[in-house]
Amino acid sequence: MALELTVTSKGQVTRRRGVLDHLGVKAGKRVRVSLRPDGRVELMAASEGVDIRSLRGTLRRPGQRVISLQEMQDAIEAGDDK
Repeated sequence: MALELTVTSKGQVTRRRGVLDHLGVKAGKRVRVSLRPDGRVELMAASEGVDIRSLRGTLRRPGQRVISLQEMQDAIEAGDDK
């Protein structure tokens, strides 16, 4: 789907509701604009940020024992490759 938007005398472009609906952006929310090296512009819904709690357990591997922060620090200081 392609849409044409009109540029105002102030150099502004009003995004049509269809574009915002497609992005899932509601009033008061932000969009991100990326200027691409090929001259294209990419418009996307800005992320709300990652809730750090959603990352819990992402590094867990079956059969691998859990190590403490102190063990991690000791390994870093010792230069171990474990």
